Amino acid sequence: MLNKVKTHRGAAKRFKLTATGKIKRRRAFHSHILTSKSAKRKRNLRASAVLDKRDTRGIKRLIPYL
Repeated sequence: MLNKVKTHRGAAKRFKLTATGKIKRRRAFHSHILTSKSAKRKRNLRASAVLDKRDTRGIKRLIPYL
């Protein structure tokens, strides 16, 4: 009998799937000490990044049902 694969809850909270099947992630360095960062840098950190193609296989294994 085959067992179900458990979702890695930490990964499920950090990554989301786009409509085309790519994985979105949040950018680092945008949570605190924002006064020392320029407005341009903070603006660019606001957008969510798409996970690199090399990392998608490992993350999809952690979140199989997303």
